[in-house]
Parts: sequence; C-alpha cells; structure tokens
Amino acid sequence: VACPGPAAAGRRRPPRVSMQEHMAIDVSPGPIQPIHLISDYFPHFYPFAEHALRAPNLRTTAAAIRSAPQPQPDPEPEGDSDDSTALGTLEFTLLFDADNSALHCTAHRAKGLKPPASGSVDTYVKANLLPGASKASQLRTRTVRGTRGPVWEETLTYHGFTPQDAACKTLRLCVCEDPRLRRRRRAPPLGELRVPLRKLVPNRARSFDICLEKRRLTKRPKGLDTARGMSLYEEEVEVAGEERGRILLSLCYSSQRGGLLVGVLRCAHLAPMDTNGYSDPFVRLFLHPNVGKKSKHKTSVRKKTLNPEFNEEFFYAGPREELAQKTLLVSVWDYDLGTANDFIGGVQLGSRASGERLRHWRECLGHSDCRLELWHPLDGEPLQLSN
Repeated sequence: VACPGPAAAGRRRPPRVSMQEHMAIDVSPGPIQPIHLISDYFPHFYPFAEHALRAPNLRTTAAAIRSAPQPQPDPEPEGDSDDSTALGTLEFTLLFDADNSALHCTAHRAKGLKPPASGSVDTYVKANLLPGASKASQLRTRTVRGTRGPVWEETLTYHGFTPQDAACKTLRLCVCEDPRLRRRRRAPPLGELRVPLRKLVPNRARSFDICLEKRRLTKRPKGLDTARGMSLYEEEVEVAGEERGRILLSLCYSSQRGGLLVGVLRCAHLAPMDTNGYSDPFVRLFLHPNVGKKSKHKTSVRKKTLNPEFNEEFFYAGPREELAQKTLLVSVWDYDLGTANDFIGGVQLGSRASGERLRHWRECLGHSDCRLELWHPLDGEPLQLSN
C-alpha cells in the first residue's frame, strides 16, 4: 500500500474530539464555579443563545441578582401555611366563679380568620367542656356577619362548674362559619383551640390571645359500616359515659311551717335523649318511705334544652327527727308524648347517702330556716329503694 504523499497529509482532517473530552480539557484553572445559566455551556439546545462556549461572567450575574427586585411576603397568605397564625387568633377571658359554681367564658374578638374562600365570612364561637357529651355542654355566641375580624364581646356561662371539674376538664373553643346564612350544609370549623382549666385561679379572670389550630379528626373504627360517600374520618368526640348531668337543689327546714322545703333550681349538661340532640326534661321528687300523693311531686317540662331552669319549690311536712330517717329521691326524665319517658339520671339524699349528699341533708336538718344550695352529679342507674 502506497503511503500518502505530502499533499494528502496536508488535506487530512483534524482528529474529532468528543464533548466529554472537550469539557475535560477546556477548563480554566482555579476552583470550580457554579453554573448560573446552563445555556452558556449547551447552546445547541437554545438556538437563540450565543453560539460560543464560554464561562458566565460571575460579576455581571451577581450584580444582576442584587439589583433584581426581591419578592415581598404575603401579609395574609391564603390556604394552608406553616405560619402559626395562618388560621387567625382568638381573644377571650375565663373566670372561675367558685362562689356561684360557674365558669364564665367571654369571647372578645378574632383576628385574621382564613375562610375557605377569600372574602367576608359569617362566624360565631362554639364552646364545649371535655371530656363529656359534646352536645350537652355546647354553648355558642351570636353570629357576626361579613368580616374576617369579628367582635362578639359575649359571655358564655357554664353553671354547676366545681373545683373537681376544673381539675380534670378542658374547654374547647371553635370559630365556626354559620351555614344558615350561606345556604350551605354544615362546614368544618375555621379553627379551634383547647385550654386546660386546671391552672385557673378561682375568682380571678385570665385573658388569652391564642392562635387557632385545625380541627382534630380521628379515623372511624374498622368495625363501623360506612355508607357509600361517607368520610373515613370523623370529628374527635370525647364522651364520658358516666356523666349524665347535674342538678342544683336547695334544702331548707322551715320551723314556721314544720317541714322540709325542697327547691329544684336548675340542671346542667344533661345527657341528650332525643334524636335532635336535646331533651325535654322534668324532675320528679319522692320522699321514702311515704305513701300517697303527698310524697310525690313533679316539676313542669322544659322543651328542647340540656340546661333547663325550673326554680320550683315543694314542701314535705314532718318533724325534724322523722325526716332525718327518710330518703329523698330526685330523678330527671325526658318527656316523650305517647311513649314512655326516658330516664336521664337521679340523685339520692338522706341518711342512706354518702359524701356531699349526706352532708347536704344533715346540714339542712341541723339548721332551721337556712337555705342550703348545692350541685349534685346525676347517677345513670335508677335507685332501688326497699320498704
């Protein structure tokens, strides 16, 4: 084979160099700089870019970054956010009135509420005492319309609130959108918060300004058959099965009339017995052992409430020594038209009782013409009295 001559050698093409080899060779000495614009190194994929392989001018790029306008944070971001104030805040005041066995919650105002859709919103505050039947302890304020910063300045009062309740209960406050004014079904709360009540000092008001949190959801039990379209999650409900409510009774032995005056003042947090979530409560009184209608009394019926006020008084004649050996049975019932009434709860006062119930009975009979008022929790089982 003949070797190519000098003329053929002069026409020989230069060896082809791959892109990897080119990038490995054509590197400026010094530390590796970050790539600010990828098009500066691969102009083939950007036809409008400059057709030259060059390193970017770092000084020019840094100056351009410094001179570019910086984005400003949104003062009221919509939707979910990691900011603790994303759902807004609620200002309220709590007061444990130990002298009257009451808890007062004053809802002042909310700020920065985030409704599902931007714009105005119609809101109210709903309160619950937990643990317990949420419907029984539910209170709410009026609805304030057309604002994301509503001002209520309304006080919600829980009667029959004792130091034992303060030691173990938590107050849940929810800011809710009123569905009736929006012609829509019940919507989840815009936010909620929970305050343990054990740190409250009796007869001393305490103010709060707390960020709202998302509603807590729990997964439905696996054994629960869910219909098609039913959510797999439900709102957290804390129910104490032993709580049936409580009743405020007044006892007074009248020396002028020669008998016992029993006042049925009010009930609080009764267990709901009707399908609408309420009850139609009334109270029965029975002095045992006694026969005849004189030993039985009944209050009027209060419709659709779990916190009824009765303020009715009944009289049982008899000397003090005789009454001391008897038992007063107080029971709360739900009135049902055409069917049997439902038993809600009861309490037994007298010589067979114990604790606060026995003390209430003895102090009443030991001090004439002195009215003693005391809250008593209701028992869930009817009492069986022997003759």
